[in-house]
Amino acid sequence: MAKTPDSAHTAADKPKRSLFSRTPKDGAKKKAKKPGRIKQMVDIYKMTRRHDPMVTWLMLGSFLGLILLSLVVSLLIPPHSWINGLLVGLPLGLLAALLIMSRRAERAAYAQIEGKPGAAGAALSSLKKGWIFDEQPAAVNPRTQDVVFRAIGKAGIVLITEGPSTRVKGLVDAERRRLGRILPNVTVTIIETGKGEGQVPIAKVTKKMNKLKGELTKVEVSAVNKRISSMGNKLPIPKGIDPYKARPDRKASRGR
Repeated sequence: MAKTPDSAHTAADKPKRSLFSRTPKDGAKKKAKKPGRIKQMVDIYKMTRRHDPMVTWLMLGSFLGLILLSLVVSLLIPPHSWINGLLVGLPLGLLAALLIMSRRAERAAYAQIEGKPGAAGAALSSLKKGWIFDEQPAAVNPRTQDVVFRAIGKAGIVLITEGPSTRVKGLVDAERRRLGRILPNVTVTIIETGKGEGQVPIAKVTKKMNKLKGELTKVEVSAVNKRISSMGNKLPIPKGIDPYKARPDRKASRGR
């Protein structure tokens, strides 16, 4: 059958495929582009400003203050060049502003989850290397949503509670007895989160854990984790236990 003029024209308009080009697979999904570094920083700044309006003035003050200080120093020291002061002051001022934003952003992030179910577990994601922890609680009360998270490190076993002291005491005692049966020689430390007397705010939980005295070696930490994992830990997790679907870093759960 002879080709019509329209079909010949359509065929000519199609781009020629290279000899080595691959035919795209049907239904292939395009990978979503990750946001760039600048966009991430802008988003962090916006989030921080919503909870801490002073962050803008602090960042601006530190940026301009370091530039001014560099200019003054450069004019007092030979060769008295303000250009040298500007070249030094700009990166220093930018670095200072970013450091302030980072600190304030961390506080804002903790402020969002403070007092909400699962906040203690989400805070564990900022632990340093050497700690092993589960994203699920070690003990939980489905009715009251009181939970106990567990972390293992050189300081031994740390139980992080979430809920009123008097109400969560039963969960802590039960978990401590269970650990005592399988690991009688390992130190168990209790950290109660909250703003009450004797409790630790969410923002300071990891700092307190990192200050604990080390008693175990890296090999012993791994052995303790394997021993606990062999016992199993399947618990009914109540709804809302994890605010904003926050999850600790998976690398941290492997001890990084």
